[in-house]
Amino acid sequence: MNNIPQTGQQAPNFTALDQDDNQVSLSDFSDKWVVLYFYPKDDTPGCTVEAKDFTEFNQEFNQLKAKILGVSTDSAKSHCRFINKHNLSITLLSDPEHHLAEMYGAWRLKKFMGKEYMGVARSTFLISPDRIIAYTWSVVKSKGHAEQVLNKLQELSALVAIE
Repeated sequence: MNNIPQTGQQAPNFTALDQDDNQVSLSDFSDKWVVLYFYPKDDTPGCTVEAKDFTEFNQEFNQLKAKILGVSTDSAKSHCRFINKHNLSITLLSDPEHHLAEMYGAWRLKKFMGKEYMGVARSTFLISPDRIIAYTWSVVKSKGHAEQVLNKLQELSALVAIE
């Protein structure tokens, strides 16, 4: 189950439907950084905090030429309700068969109240414009995570600008 893409590896390409049933592929963002974050479920407390934080910093991500893509196994319809309820300005991708989560090692064994089950583990991948994994967070706490990702992006963008 440890097929998590590592820093320096090529990012697995994907195509998934967004909240508006549009096909979105990693290759659509060839000139941008991509923040690909996996979360367990729409409109749950931790996932809401994380999505609202990414929305709060969305303008700063845009200024750094970065696109935020949230991924869960929820349907496009569920994503629409989640976006509308919390005024989110990020793109959410639907991965009902968890193919994308598996590709990125986010589909993992989880434990809750003594029960083990397979599910989406909160994790984030910062992907450079040349499709290389620039940084990986394989264990994520919701609160403050968007700011961590933004700080890492600012640091890496500054390095690229220097080269």
